[in-house]
Formats: sequence, C-alpha cells, structure tokens
Amino acid sequence: MAEHVLLVEHASDWKAHYPSLPVISARDYLNRPEWSARKQMRVINLCRSYRYLSVGYYCSLLAEARGHKVVPTVRTIQDLSRRSIYSLSTEDLDSQVQKILGRRKSVLQPTAYEITICFGHTEVKELRDIARQIFEAFRCPLLRVEFGLVQGAWRIDEVRAVPVNTLSPAQEQGFFAALDGYLSQRWRQPRARHHFKYELAVLHDPDESMPPSNAQALKGLVAAGRDLGVDVDLITRKDYGRLAEYDALLIRETTQINHHTYRFAKKAESEGMVVLDDPDSILRCTNKVYLAELLQANRVPTPKTEIVRRESLDELEAEIPYPIVLKIPDGSFSRGVFKADNRAELQRIAGRLFKDSDLILAQEFLYTDYDWRVGVLSRKPIFVCRYYMSERHWKIVNHDVKGRPREGGFETLRVEDAPPEVVKTALRAANLIGDGLYGVDLKQTQKGVVVIEVNDNPNIDAGVEDKVLKDELYRILIADFVERLDRRRQAGARALPPAG
Repeated sequence: MAEHVLLVEHASDWKAHYPSLPVISARDYLNRPEWSARKQMRVINLCRSYRYLSVGYYCSLLAEARGHKVVPTVRTIQDLSRRSIYSLSTEDLDSQVQKILGRRKSVLQPTAYEITICFGHTEVKELRDIARQIFEAFRCPLLRVEFGLVQGAWRIDEVRAVPVNTLSPAQEQGFFAALDGYLSQRWRQPRARHHFKYELAVLHDPDESMPPSNAQALKGLVAAGRDLGVDVDLITRKDYGRLAEYDALLIRETTQINHHTYRFAKKAESEGMVVLDDPDSILRCTNKVYLAELLQANRVPTPKTEIVRRESLDELEAEIPYPIVLKIPDGSFSRGVFKADNRAELQRIAGRLFKDSDLILAQEFLYTDYDWRVGVLSRKPIFVCRYYMSERHWKIVNHDVKGRPREGGFETLRVEDAPPEVVKTALRAANLIGDGLYGVDLKQTQKGVVVIEVNDNPNIDAGVEDKVLKDELYRILIADFVERLDRRRQAGARALPPAG
C-alpha cells in the first residue's frame, strides 16, 4: 500500500490536539533528498496558499515530477484560480443547486449561502451530493463554496481552496473524519466526456510578434486539412464562446498558464475535444522547475541543475561554477533566462527573480554553437533542427537588442540524419510529459547529450521546421488529429448498447 504524508506550510498549522499522522513541513518536502527519492507516495498538500509559484504551488508541482500522487494537483490549483476556468466544470450543477436551495423558504430570503467541503463531504445534508460532485471536479482537501441568488435562481458563485489552519473547532472533527475516509480509498481521476466531429480549430494571434507558427505555416495546415478531409478553421481568442462547435483544437499561439490559451485548452478538454496542447502538457512544460525535477527523477541527462530558494542562494556557488544560468520558471523563447558571471550579478539577478517566484532554477553554463531541437508528436520524432546562437550572443534569441529580438540561423535535417543519441534522448524526455506535440531542446557536449528543456507548443514555421518535409509536415500533424478522432469514435461505438 502506498505511503502517505501530509504537508503543512508551518509546523504550528498542525495543532497539538490534531491526530497523530505523518506530517512534514513543505520546506522539508521540497529540500530534503529522501523525500524526492521515495516512490509510491500519496501527498496531501495542506499549505496555506496555492498561489501561482508559491511554496504550496511548488509542493504539488514537484510531487507530480517525482511521481507522487498529490492532492491538489497543479491542474486543480490552476482550475480553481479563475472563475472563467472553474465555471466550465460547475455550470452543469447550477440546475441541481436551484432545485435544492430554491426549496428553502424563510421570511428573510438570503441571497448568498456558503458551505465548506472536506474531501467531498459537507455537514449540510441536502447538499452532500453537490459537494461530492464538486470534489470530483476539484480534488482539493478543503473547499469553500459560495452559492448566490441571481435573478431569482441559485447558482455556484465561487469555489476556492481554504487552508486547514482556518478551520473552526466545530469543523475540525468533520475534517479529520473525512480525511480518514479519504486516505483509505483508492485515488482515481474523473472521466472526461466525448464528442465526435471532424472540424479542427487552430487558435492563433495575428498580432503576436513571435508566434509558434507563421502565416505560411498556418496556410499549410489549412491545405493539409483539406487534403485529409478535415475542415481547418483559424480562430482567435474572441472565438472562445463557439469553441464547442469544433471537434478538435490545435493551439498555435504562445501558451501561458495565467492566459487565455490555457483556458481554451481546458474548455476544449471539458467538451471532449482532441486538443494539442492539452492542459496537462501546458502545465508540465511551462514550468522549468517542474521539468528539472522530472528529468532528474527519471535520470534523463541535463546540465547540472539546482532548484534555488532565497535562503539557499549563498550555497549555490559551491554547487555550480560561474558563469551560472538563472531561469524564471515560466519563460519562453529565451525570455527569462539570464547569465551571472560573478556573485554581484548572481545576487542582483536572483533578487529580481525572487520577487515573482519562491523558487528559481540555476544551471551550469554549457556554451555550444547551436542547440538541437527535436519535434516529437505522439511519441515519434517528426523534425530535427539545429538552432544557432544569435550573433555575438550566448542565446538563440537575443532579447537585449533594440527593436525586434535578433535570432541566430538554423539548419533542418532529416530525422534519420540526426545523431541517434540526440533523437533517443529527446524521445526519453518528451515521453515523460505525454503523447502530445513537443519540442525538445538539447545540447551535444563533450560529456554527451543533455536536455535543456521540453517545450509544449513548439515552433512549426514555414521555411524552417518544414524545410525538409515541406507540406508533408503539416499532413503528419493533421493525420495525427484524424487518428486520435478515429480512435475516439471507435471507442464510442464500442460503448454503445447493441441495436434492438
């Protein structure tokens, strides 16, 4: 049976009269190597805050990277961060809420009502089924749900995570009873709904300065779709409301967590659509701290890497020699990557980065004339490029110049002509994320091939990544959607009861 552990942000959060359970501090979980090495762990994250890039956020993030089963997951944390995201999962419950709360009559009719949900349980008898369904959608230890009366109808107004240290004495008994029951159950994930059509929406931003696909590449997708019987429609963020009209979604706009691209991915998945990039891939690839822990846990070669806290900055010099590369967790296109040549620069750069994140990434500096990029789709390599460093600079894209960022050159190869070790290592890294569309960045050094990072939403530009395959690259991508849709249709047909 899997071992379980409870994480608290401060030792005082687990009060003296609480049950004797395996409880450790979040800092210990993040920093002590014995927790990173353990397998078959079930982690209950009870940190005070799950704010993006907070200690609580990183506990769930690194738990997933270590292969531990954790509640809440990073995806749940993100889903709860905005009503525009979590309302997708609660809107179907509003009619049930109205039936239940609409029966409540009193002289002074309230316009708001609130309950606390502990691992899917609530003390309010008539709302227990609603509480269970909300917990199925958002597996978080403690949730506070607010119901509001709007135009005569009750609905779910807000769902938010609450910390264990805010429980009243009256609520504690119910919380620990629910916790005991939850720890004895098998953990599972809710099943998604399925819909089956053959229309593909491609989300793009015509005004984006460095989009993942240029205009000619988008035309290539449309043409490939026409050849394969798929209607490819270019959409923008204003088309969010009609996303469910499509069968599948391909995101060709730079993805971010606190951004409409993630909301599109989440909405598409909630509608049972095939989606690239899927929400999990966006969450996993966007954060470099998660990637570092994931690659290390699975022994994928990387540059020497340290996850740095503010209080451990002074110890970094003993682990990594100068120059040291510092990275914000969620940068893209070489943004948020800095090089410190000495202690003064290290303290200055790190001080700035710590304003936005409790953890940052430090790596040894490995200069090469170019980086490898291997494009991976459905666990297969589809293109290989060399991206050369920008002129007189140590990055592929130089954002320090005036005007438009300056990029280095490129060389596109047939997959079979690339070094086998580069392709093999790229596949090892990408397969840890999922079976979507990824771009793996690697360096070939005297010590061997190392992975720099795995990107969701990789560049597919006409004239660059399609230099070898040309139109066939777009056909491969569209054909992958068709194959995924076919599998879903066949699975749906098998699930139907026999006629008659």
